[in-house]
Amino acid sequence: MLLIGNGRVCTRYEAMPWVENGAVLTDGEVIRAVGPLEELKAQYPQAEFVDACGGLILPGFINAHTHIYSGLARGLTIEGNDPTNFLEVLKGTWWNIDRKLTLDGTRASAWATYLECIRNGVTTIFDHHASFGAVTGSLFAIEEVAKQAGVRSCLCYEVSERDGAEKCAAAIAENADFARHCKEENSDMVKAMFGGHALFTISDKTFEAMTKANEGMTGFHIHVAEGMNDVYDSLRNYGCRPIDRLLYNGILGEKTILGHCIHVSPAEMDTIKETGTMVVNNPESNMGNAVGCSPVLELWKRGILLGLGTDAYTHDMLESLKVALAIQRHNTALPNVGWGEVTGMLFRNNAKMAGRYFEKPLGVLKPGAAADVIIMDYRPFTPLSAENIDGHLLFGLEGRSCRTTIANGKVLYKDRKFVGIDEEAVSAFCMEQSRKLWGELNHREY
Repeated sequence: MLLIGNGRVCTRYEAMPWVENGAVLTDGEVIRAVGPLEELKAQYPQAEFVDACGGLILPGFINAHTHIYSGLARGLTIEGNDPTNFLEVLKGTWWNIDRKLTLDGTRASAWATYLECIRNGVTTIFDHHASFGAVTGSLFAIEEVAKQAGVRSCLCYEVSERDGAEKCAAAIAENADFARHCKEENSDMVKAMFGGHALFTISDKTFEAMTKANEGMTGFHIHVAEGMNDVYDSLRNYGCRPIDRLLYNGILGEKTILGHCIHVSPAEMDTIKETGTMVVNNPESNMGNAVGCSPVLELWKRGILLGLGTDAYTHDMLESLKVALAIQRHNTALPNVGWGEVTGMLFRNNAKMAGRYFEKPLGVLKPGAAADVIIMDYRPFTPLSAENIDGHLLFGLEGRSCRTTIANGKVLYKDRKFVGIDEEAVSAFCMEQSRKLWGELNHREY
């Protein structure tokens, strides 16, 4: 048992949203109790105490859309790559990188991602992987690292025809094999989805092959209308808009995640809503790729389950939250919109989305929920309570405020030091693999 206390507890649980001097008691993989510190200390004197040092005790963050395969790209320049539009970004940067990833490169990318997640208090991710240099076994390689790192993960491989029929078939097989594996293992730490890149790289024939291979095992995770390429391709080659293509091909549904959805029409939004399909907004990536601003306010108004991701632009969910609010206000030229929507995306909807895959409740501190707990260093200069906690998180904290991360009842990071992970060895491995990758991309040694 762990007793995490000596701080303010923000539970995200309506029946007990806030405990001023509180504690969370974990018992194995679940939370047993939440309440005043002294009461829980008296009831469970045998529990190991984890000191919050007067900070904030929160549920672990959930990232609803990220990309492990970009884990070794930090600081990278690919010589001759000077993209002027989104398609050039994909071709010159991301497709270029994933074509060079070996299985060891994928493992290193996973380690780099998971260490950053742990440092930033992220205990659950939904990843969308690509490594066309080594497709077969890539999701299993990520799973190995996920289990060692201790971060809850929902994984898929992005099917695409961009590298030919053989690679496309291998991607479909990797998704199907991994989905069957996860179904058999039935772990609440690793789940599977069936990934697809974007509609302009997937024909209807490939969609048919994907749904056949999936056999209804899981939902789909796909990029949709991120750039206008999707819209033009669907209208030109299929006579309909992207969401209609997905509907006709049996991709939509309550377990499917659509990433981005920037260029979607009102009628498409209605289809998303009626099918119960989920959408994830990735504000920083959208801005960085200059593809536009997602219609978050309208998607929210229509009752679509809309979550927040990072697209691997960052692993700091609070950073993504700040940008999500700023871009919505900038886009509408209204300084009083977006607050409820963006905080709801991160603190409520990401947990609801996770609930469609993981068995134990996530994103909440209450008895029976997953023992995913983080401690954030924070000593405010202004009053702090359940009423204004979101304002403090937006304007007073960042991911690196995290001092301790606990996932599935296991301490992964305590007082800013990794527990059970040899950080130096992992960092050396990542450096070795990044040098190889960068050398392949630029034809020189690093």
